[in-house]
Amino acid sequence: MLLLQEYVNDPCGTLSIPYWKSKELAVPQNMKIIHDRDFSVGMLRGYKDEPYFRLSHNLKNIDQVFLTDVEPVSGLSNINEFVWLINASYSDISITKEQIERYRRTPVYCPDLWILFKEQNSNNIVAGGIADYDRETNELILEWIQVLPHYRRKGYGQLIVNSLLLKMQGIAEFATVSGKVNNPTNPQSLYRKCGFIGDDVWHILTQK
Repeated sequence: MLLLQEYVNDPCGTLSIPYWKSKELAVPQNMKIIHDRDFSVGMLRGYKDEPYFRLSHNLKNIDQVFLTDVEPVSGLSNINEFVWLINASYSDISITKEQIERYRRTPVYCPDLWILFKEQNSNNIVAGGIADYDRETNELILEWIQVLPHYRRKGYGQLIVNSLLLKMQGIAEFATVSGKVNNPTNPQSLYRKCGFIGDDVWHILTQK
């Protein structure tokens, strides 16, 4: 099993997922997870590939984002809003209230890291984020960052990400995030704009 210190020294290069998940999840038999440094085209024979980036942040030099047309609301009493927001933000993802509730029963659940933003004029929820805090690795883990399609390119994504980073500045040692390399909305660009760095890519190979 991977040693804790190995992960802390290089979280994005040693595992494709957060350390706490690696202790609880097993790789399915029909799947292989290969870091880009070990990947070759020949591995695709009989498999389909979904590459994921994984980035890290040292939680230093974080800009505070100010937007006057939205304001934060409490996330804890708004589970249904989180479910609605996530499902409305993605065309390829569908999540249930029960799945969101399960996040609150994990060892890395941190209620302060569930945030929603509403538009002041309409009072509608337009963006939100869910993050975890692993005390064992002292790591902030960004899990869900979503903005309704109509409200993108307005700075809301950076507002959510930087708000979460600032909440854990001086508490966590580092932050991590991952996502699909080929996502048409290009979330990697947002995270890099917020100060995340790295070039680690993990190939999720699934048998055809």
